[in-house]
Amino acid sequence: MIPKIRNAFNENFKDEYYDNLQQDVKDTFGEECAFRISETPVFIDASLENKIFDACNSIIEQLWKIDFDEIRQKFIPKSLQSPSPMGKPHFLAIDFGLCDDGNGNIVPQLIELQAFPTLFFYQPFLGKAVLKHYKNFPKGDFHYFFSKLNDKTYIEEVRKVILSDEKPENVILMELYPDKQKTRIDFWATKQALGIEVVCMTQIIKEGKKLFYIKDGVKTPIHRIYNRVILDELLQIKDLKTNINLNDNLDVEWVTHPDWFFMISKCIMPLLKHKYIPKSYYLNDYPTDLDLNKYVLKPLFSFAGKGINLYPTQETINDIKDKENYILQQKVNYASLVKTNTEKNSKVELRILYIWDEAANKLKPVINLTRMSKGELINVSHLTEDTWIGSSISFFENA
Repeated sequence: MIPKIRNAFNENFKDEYYDNLQQDVKDTFGEECAFRISETPVFIDASLENKIFDACNSIIEQLWKIDFDEIRQKFIPKSLQSPSPMGKPHFLAIDFGLCDDGNGNIVPQLIELQAFPTLFFYQPFLGKAVLKHYKNFPKGDFHYFFSKLNDKTYIEEVRKVILSDEKPENVILMELYPDKQKTRIDFWATKQALGIEVVCMTQIIKEGKKLFYIKDGVKTPIHRIYNRVILDELLQIKDLKTNINLNDNLDVEWVTHPDWFFMISKCIMPLLKHKYIPKSYYLNDYPTDLDLNKYVLKPLFSFAGKGINLYPTQETINDIKDKENYILQQKVNYASLVKTNTEKNSKVELRILYIWDEAANKLKPVINLTRMSKGELINVSHLTEDTWIGSSISFFENA
């Protein structure tokens, strides 16, 4: 994309720029990133950006036509439903593969969507670090924030969503064993930006409906939880000892409500229609004449690419007992579009991140997260020892 920009970047690239960026991560957060950082950002032209947001706007418009009460009852067992007030989803991530349309054009294709937070504070650091350390960054007018935000206003907007009117000491980022999570670099970035503590779910104290944690030796009330716990991971740990569950009746505000993780996810993809949305079918209700060679089998509620079958067969499908928890999604052709300084070019998956704008009463785009790969799966948990792949950020050309 933008060949002139890409060629100039690659020709003037030096390993020391990448080394300096990695050292900046270590100096800023006290450790190296647990997932691989790509050597390069991605550059996207205005035409492709328009296509991406054409799809995003259509998806969001369709979201509010969905009966989420029905989705909740259909896909969330009553034993897992949280009794807390639902409210609106505070976050939305929409993932697109950047694909070849068969006519030599690059188009976005929806891969999945999730009403769950991701690297909201690491990504602005990364964008700024690229501009700081890459002396070969092309001349021109680019942005990685959306909605006319900048470094300062972005933090203010996301702070407003997470803290609301609470004091930082009464808001926590909750994760399960945060020190072991691959995305922990974002936890430390969040703590630096907001002044809130990162607390393991196992360390929370429950007294009736009220929650507390220990801060500087003092039992401190929790009024608001910025939740980063993935229920899928929670359920896989045997004999886990916690004082709370995500579905407890608690005197606390969730950011975001745990049930949104289920309701805006792969489970609604068969309901969405757009030229940039591949066809999807629930596994318990798909056309009998479907060519399985053209589809991917995905569990509805897995995370980080777990359980995806790129080559499903009828025998595989027949062996699945809980077919209501899977979808078949039409395969897309990721384009090897990023020219690299190695033999193989890289493929790209682009995640557009949204937050809930209370004043405007709608979701608004704020920043992006980009992932690069040379293999079949684009996921920072499935990377090889190759280079010019991994987590990145996209710079969009101003029209």
